[in-house]
Amino acid sequence: MFQYYFLLGVRSLRRNPALTALMVLTLAIGVAASIATLAILHVMSGDPMPGKSDRLFVPLVDNGPLEGYTPGDRTNQQLSYTDAVNFLNSKQGERRVALYGVAAAVEPPKKDIGMFTARGMAPSGDFFAMFDAPFLHGQGWRPADDASGADVVVLSRALSEKLYGNANPVGQRLTMMGYQYQIVGVLDTWRVVPRFHRIVGRASAFVDEDEYFVPFASAIRHETEHNGNMSCTANTDPGFQARLASECTWIQFWFETRGAGQRAELQSWLDSYASEQRKLGRLPRNAPNKLYNLTEWLEFLKVVGNDSRLSAWLAFGFLVLCLVNTIGLLLAKFSVRAPEVGIRRALGASRKEIFRQFLVESAVVGLVGGVLGLLLAFGALALIALQSKELTIVAHMDWMMLMSTFALSVLAAILAGLLPTWRACQVTPALQLKSQ
Repeated sequence: MFQYYFLLGVRSLRRNPALTALMVLTLAIGVAASIATLAILHVMSGDPMPGKSDRLFVPLVDNGPLEGYTPGDRTNQQLSYTDAVNFLNSKQGERRVALYGVAAAVEPPKKDIGMFTARGMAPSGDFFAMFDAPFLHGQGWRPADDASGADVVVLSRALSEKLYGNANPVGQRLTMMGYQYQIVGVLDTWRVVPRFHRIVGRASAFVDEDEYFVPFASAIRHETEHNGNMSCTANTDPGFQARLASECTWIQFWFETRGAGQRAELQSWLDSYASEQRKLGRLPRNAPNKLYNLTEWLEFLKVVGNDSRLSAWLAFGFLVLCLVNTIGLLLAKFSVRAPEVGIRRALGASRKEIFRQFLVESAVVGLVGGVLGLLLAFGALALIALQSKELTIVAHMDWMMLMSTFALSVLAAILAGLLPTWRACQVTPALQLKSQ
């Protein structure tokens, strides 16, 4: 019976084609607006490491001076070099990663490519295993390279292809920042959204992948300037070595534990560490020490801002407005079929059968509106992606959102069709037969 009603619904689309087209277009525009906005919010707020996010932790200790401090204030989102090195040497958790952003002048081996600047990162060696970085060639550097600060580098696939084409460059040497670095690995395309492992400001969560990776110790040995934010709450002497000895915060840090249950143990160690540092004259504020897992960290940094959530609510408000218009159009469409309903009722059709038929017809309208809404949503996302590089990364639709488009469209059409369908079922057969 459902198949029969579905075919009737398809045929009914040809009745009053102008009214049907207006219904489908109204529903499609509402669905496209809401789905396009929701798709962006879905990408921005997704868990970048499902199954592991509750085992990754960012530690924060407040190393600022007492002057001008109000209890409860927290401005630093990074660590000083002193704390980062102490955390690396702590042996806490399964893995530990200190990192900071760098930029390097690259001298290509090909003479037809001029020197250019590439954006990269200087992490410690556990970085690739901690964040499940996919390798196309080679591997990350060895622990011995971390200890010695060896001049080795891992390239992104994009940078490798730019410099060496499709050849495997592992083992070759590349001049960067005036030094010779040996290539030990090439990452496959790795676009993490949001790019949680190094967020400096909300916009940096949605940028292209880093182009190269050099050891943290190597970058420090070469006094490589950081590429990112730095917070200094006290006057410091000039020079890189003075920065290392200062309380300036410019390094991000991650712990990975064996399980989420080790959080309390890690928090206890962090509190003990801060207590020991106070005995050495540091951390005078005595502020609470924070430990954020991955999802808490993204929330703390407000990666998904209130403006994004507000846009989604406004889009769904627009969808509700479209549904109200669709209800009016369905009322008009079903009202002209009152004689047909009266004859069917006189021939023995129950109100339940009439209700089911007209509701299936509403679903057919929703299905057609979903197809059109999906095309409009793809068009809207394409236009949004043209606005900036950041939006290019988040303005796309996955399979979940693809299925949600059809589900939302059909559900919206069914909801819009409840009142018109109920009204159609109230037709009195006798009155309709007399009027014929």
